[in-house]
Amino acid sequence: MELTEIIEGCYQNSRKHQEALYNLYASKMLGVVLTYTRDRELAQDILHDGFFKVFKKFDQYNSEWALGAWVRRIIVNTAIDHFRKTNRMTSMDFQESINLAGSYNNASENSKTRDLSMLINMLPVGARTIFNLYTIEGYKHNEIAEMLSISEGTSKSQLSKAKSVLRELVTKFYER
Repeated sequence: MELTEIIEGCYQNSRKHQEALYNLYASKMLGVVLTYTRDRELAQDILHDGFFKVFKKFDQYNSEWALGAWVRRIIVNTAIDHFRKTNRMTSMDFQESINLAGSYNNASENSKTRDLSMLINMLPVGARTIFNLYTIEGYKHNEIAEMLSISEGTSKSQLSKAKSVLRELVTKFYER
């Protein structure tokens, strides 16, 4: 099925076309959601909630936009909504993340990207969320603060701590 046909069908709320859209983007979007939570089952729930919003808001989609980017934005916002609802922005135990790195062995060149993703997932949930929003999604601190209902200073502080912890984790991980 062509992308233009999928889009037209989604505008008409066709289940067949919605399923095709889901199949087209689900695995990639699951990867996005997994950068915000370590729990695969929870990530699946967030993914399904996100696609429900995609289908519900499809009449707002403008065909001049890249469909994948529009879907990703909704999925990321759904993950952020979940984060906000669970109110996990508390004091983070960064030392615990640093200590976890002590149990890993040397990594090969081929697995460095996967390993970096694993190290990012070792960050406490609040720091990981802010790191992903700032570094991967490209949001500014004032936008993150508004999304997560925190101060801009908290966003900057958590990002700084996340980067510091990641530097330590990378050092420990690759020096063994």
